[in-house]
Amino acid sequence: MNQDKYVFAQFVTFLDRNHFNYLVRKYSGDRYVKHFTCWNQLLVMMFGQLTNRESLRDLIVIIEAHRSKCYHLGFGKHITKSNLAKANQNRVCRIFEEFAYFLVAEARSKRITDIFKLGGSVYAFDSTTIDLCLSVFWWAKFHKHKGGIKIHTLYDIETQVPAFFHITEASVNDVRAMDELAYEPGAYYIFDRGYNDFSRLHRITCTDSYFVVRAKKNLQYRAVRWRRHINNPTLSGCKSRSVGYLSRLYPSRVGDTQQ
Repeated sequence: MNQDKYVFAQFVTFLDRNHFNYLVRKYSGDRYVKHFTCWNQLLVMMFGQLTNRESLRDLIVIIEAHRSKCYHLGFGKHITKSNLAKANQNRVCRIFEEFAYFLVAEARSKRITDIFKLGGSVYAFDSTTIDLCLSVFWWAKFHKHKGGIKIHTLYDIETQVPAFFHITEASVNDVRAMDELAYEPGAYYIFDRGYNDFSRLHRITCTDSYFVVRAKKNLQYRAVRWRRHINNPTLSGCKSRSVGYLSRLYPSRVGDTQQ
């Protein structure tokens, strides 16, 4: 007979239970709860994610198959599709959101590197659209016969860990997600050409940060200075294009950079 902990239970020991309990008390998540606590809810949803369950019904079926192990896995008792659905719908989502960001911060702190030697973090920001069934997710209407949501992600390139998430409806323009970012002084932000919004990019400069963005074909700019003696054509070409792009917005700062 196996006397050791299950693999899932060993995995859960890496989570900071004290910080999660603090968040539960902060938002009164377990008020009037007798059996199925927020911690049980978190572990059940994690188990469903790790086992690639496709629905709550699918998740409950696999849990019922391991009913005798629920206590040792940390699921608690009285796990049904109805009480799990009510918990997901009624409990404060800020508990799990703040705990997720806490875990992200811990993961990033353990993977700190200095690959680019730039003296600041390097981030890439982009979005992806997830298609949803419109008959089930009626609130996520995208097109006439199509539903979906859009996940905007700020990815830390050096630690290879996402640092920020923002979920919107799929019809929301990408540039609007830039308003949700808290820019870090001295950091570098990389954007695709869909984020060409000069007023929003100006906010990055105001926080003493830097940005790299792909220019559109119809962009009007004037090059301040060109370097003829090129040691590294690829790197120097990228720098020249970046300087020319920024010169139209901040001519004084670009001139200082070239000097």
